[in-house]
Amino acid sequence: MKTIARFILFTILGWKFKGDFPKDIKKYVVIAAPHTSWVDFPIAILSRMASGVMVNFIGKNSLFKGPFGFFFRALGGTPVNRNKSENLVDAIVQIFNTKQEFRLGLSPEGTRKKVHQWKTGFYYIAKGANVPIVMATLDFENKQIAFSKPYYTTDNKEKDFAYFNRFFYNVKGKNPELS
Repeated sequence: MKTIARFILFTILGWKFKGDFPKDIKKYVVIAAPHTSWVDFPIAILSRMASGVMVNFIGKNSLFKGPFGFFFRALGGTPVNRNKSENLVDAIVQIFNTKQEFRLGLSPEGTRKKVHQWKTGFYYIAKGANVPIVMATLDFENKQIAFSKPYYTTDNKEKDFAYFNRFFYNVKGKNPELS
């Protein structure tokens, strides 16, 4: 599967990697941005498969209903109810704490729409689970996915977010006006 994914992503679609997912760390949160189109999802799945590193994801409940539910679960997805007032961060931290190996990919924007400020759930998940954050660009302008080194959060949220913002600075998504 890895060979097929690499052929599709690199040869047919013309994407390239700058770096890769860490393979020596068993647990981390991946933030991929900018998230501006439905096309981000297949590119992210192909990237994960091309790398050979399993990265799970969460998605809204409606994606996991009907005929596509099986498909999204098979790809490593877990449905979440975004309407309930349950503490999703704590629930995901608990998953990290019960697994020997778990990597979770998230969009820090939380939507494909233009946002001026990211959601903070990924940050508090990483902090609560005491795992690093790995950043991955979805740079459609250059057809490149760049990976950061693992970053452990500090006690200075503003400093941490400034670091994240620098990594993604000027990266253009599929719909650049939403980046």
